Amino acid sequence: MQKVIIIDDEAAGRTLIRQYLDAYPALIVVGEANNGVDAVRLINEYKPDLIFLDVQMPGLTGFDVLKHIDEIPQIIFSTAYDQYALQAFEVHAVDYLLKPYTRDRFSQAIQRVTDSRMGNLQKIQPLAESLLSTATTYPEKILVQTGNRLVTVAVADILRIEAEGDYATLVTATGRHLSNYGISALESKLNPSHFLRVHRSDIINLHVVREIQKYPSSYDVTLQNGDVVRVSRSYMDKIRELTF
Repeated sequence: MQKVIIIDDEAAGRTLIRQYLDAYPALIVVGEANNGVDAVRLINEYKPDLIFLDVQMPGLTGFDVLKHIDEIPQIIFSTAYDQYALQAFEVHAVDYLLKPYTRDRFSQAIQRVTDSRMGNLQKIQPLAESLLSTATTYPEKILVQTGNRLVTVAVADILRIEAEGDYATLVTATGRHLSNYGISALESKLNPSHFLRVHRSDIINLHVVREIQKYPSSYDVTLQNGDVVRVSRSYMDKIRELTF
């Protein structure tokens, strides 16, 4: 069973999707919204597996909705404007439905979700990341994959980042999150005045440093959660700049 939310400012559009979904008993509609503000509230409350998302809506657009939700589910865009769908979503979205669409076209969209959920998630991730980016140089949130969902992690909540082979683990006060990016790629995305690479396998958040222990040939950095991170020799000059 998969939870579905329908978001469309036109009642007829929501009714049509609901009627077409009758053919898919495993897809259960748990909520509907006719504006972007209610859409954000419903998505964050119910954490659906799939949403049908209109683009042009009062309050918040479909793009704005994706910026404000905690988790990025599978998304099928539904829009009457091909300038939003045909080019912007063809590469990244699970699918798009250009109004008016037929039952057969709707079925194709559902089939794309069913055939390869993880593959579709990888397609939507670049779009989601671009929507999370702002005019500032460094992101405020990072997307991580949890099962078949994309979850946002606030950069300010990251205590440290550990290398995990080709990937990296984001350590927060509430848990650990595996990122699809390697530690060097994450280092390039983060503000260097807030995050410091202290080892080829470790980046620390300078705002959560509790103390720095100096030894004759090394340093240990203790974070607010009690984690102790050893500073490798090649990164010691960066710590000296902080301590002297």
